Amino acid sequence: METVQNFINGQISESNSQRFSPVFNPATGEQTRQVVLSNEAETEAAIAAADSAFPAWSKTSPLKRARVMFAFKALLEANMDRLARLISNEHGKVYSDAIGEITRGKEVVEYACGIPHLQKGEHSANVGTGVDSHSLMQPLGVCVGITPFNFPAMVPMWMFPIAIATGNTFVLKPSEKDPSFALELADLLKQAGLPDGVFNVVNGDKQAVDVLLTDPRVQAASFVGSTPIAEYIYSTASAHGKRCQALGGAKNHCLLMPDADLDMAANAIMGAAYGAAGERCMALSVVVAVGDETGDQLVEKLQAQIKEMRVGPGIVDGPENDMGPVVTAQHKAKICDYITAGEQQGASLLVDGRHLTVDGHEAGYFVGPTLFDNVTPEMTIYQEEIFGPVLVVVRVPNYQTGLDLINNHEFGNGTAIFTRDGESARQFSEDVLAGMVGINVPIPVPMAFHSFGGWKRSVFGPLNVHGSDGVRFYTRMKTVTSRWPASVRLEEHASSFAMPTM
Repeated sequence: METVQNFINGQISESNSQRFSPVFNPATGEQTRQVVLSNEAETEAAIAAADSAFPAWSKTSPLKRARVMFAFKALLEANMDRLARLISNEHGKVYSDAIGEITRGKEVVEYACGIPHLQKGEHSANVGTGVDSHSLMQPLGVCVGITPFNFPAMVPMWMFPIAIATGNTFVLKPSEKDPSFALELADLLKQAGLPDGVFNVVNGDKQAVDVLLTDPRVQAASFVGSTPIAEYIYSTASAHGKRCQALGGAKNHCLLMPDADLDMAANAIMGAAYGAAGERCMALSVVVAVGDETGDQLVEKLQAQIKEMRVGPGIVDGPENDMGPVVTAQHKAKICDYITAGEQQGASLLVDGRHLTVDGHEAGYFVGPTLFDNVTPEMTIYQEEIFGPVLVVVRVPNYQTGLDLINNHEFGNGTAIFTRDGESARQFSEDVLAGMVGINVPIPVPMAFHSFGGWKRSVFGPLNVHGSDGVRFYTRMKTVTSRWPASVRLEEHASSFAMPTM
């Protein structure tokens, strides 16, 4: 059986580890390959390769680093179809969603192409008599990224393009559930001209992660995943003197006002709740409906649309499915347990996705779109992140009660309001305790030139990913204050009439 190996110092590195994890096609339930779970020595070899490559890469001109990013971007575009199919077959999401994921990751690569401008420092002349000051934004050294299964392309590309463009070297530890895409990234970066050792991939589990978080050569760690693991990553990395950004869980609410365009809102909520089978940290999983009439109209529209949804494999001949399987059998069972808990705790189960079967794919990990009404805050399906195609509706009497409900939840990743009233929208965007806010936009994921990150227990660390925060995270400021003697000897130089180049 094919084994997904590591990529260290510019080449595939055969592992000596005797531990492996199976990789499945979620649509069929069949094991397609296995991935090595690296030992400490192999993880340290990846760090050593990155550490050795850092001195030369950090001194490489920002313009040359940007040219590697430009070439990498072109290769992503040229290989888009093949890469999207790999994601669909290993993660389960539908083809168009896989294309969208790669595209959003590529936008961060495009942002990193501007690094000669983004990494410029500042200069002040005559801060004192004959004294000037200027600042340098210098790279950190070896950086690591620990990424989740739900976005094998986009989340790594939130991290390494900016890290590499700013002059750092990088070790990526992808999810063992869908690890193959990481090696494709490594191959494309090598084709783009990235020097060996600048980007490395080490596959593994907690054993590899703990080495990455404690090795003194590693300077910074980035993570996206669940809140308990994010908190562990942040506390461990910080205790070992590393800069860390760790993005955790979410329970994203939308506040549905009585004056909203309900047809538009229902369409938006459907895609935000059930796209990618709900396996998104920005999935909209709670609708807070203001007033019973608003709630009644919404659930009627949602039920009608759910009946028309096509659920099946991510890659098909003919019309594309709306939703694919979830990632593993274990995750399917966990989602079904949440649905059972919601039913037992008294929520109104309007649409039950536990017993869905797909013809020809009976062994696939499919959970149908599920809808709960009359959910209350003490219920497990309200409190915890389900990470599946489960949407819950909570009813409140007015705007302030809805806002308070959202603000009292432990997570504060993203939120949205649907309304025609500008005053309500403006007040909500100011008062809601969440890091990303949508106004009639259900999934308010910022573009690459802004930064992505939540509040409360959805994030650990002061700086978010990509955008200006990403550049700040992967660089450190050095300020130089200088005075030169007045009698500097003038040297003669030969004349040159050619256009100056690097």
